[in-house]
Amino acid sequence: MRWPFSAQKPANTHNMIKEEQVVDALKTVFDPEIPVNVYDLGLIYGIDVEDAGRVNVTMTLTNPNCPVADELPRQVAAAVEQLEGVNEARVKLVFEPPWSKENMSDAAMLELGLL
Repeated sequence: MRWPFSAQKPANTHNMIKEEQVVDALKTVFDPEIPVNVYDLGLIYGIDVEDAGRVNVTMTLTNPNCPVADELPRQVAAAVEQLEGVNEARVKLVFEPPWSKENMSDAAMLELGLL
């Protein structure tokens, strides 16, 4: 499996990364066209924290032709890579299943006036 968007830093396995920490980091990354973070927007399909300090994130975009298709996954990798104990952050971009409004959290729906 190829992970096209990856950020690496020197090995540091002193701290075990928790998925909640990764979620908090993901909530700092916003879609530039929608004022909601990528996690609450429902763009994150999976988070896998490995023992060696590697974090794999599977994500999608609201639209396959999104103008930030190259930049947003890099921002996600960089945000996760900033966490203490993360040695490598890998982001895999997928389009199946396709994103839909049902993926959004209630907070995101409220923010966008959809509730």
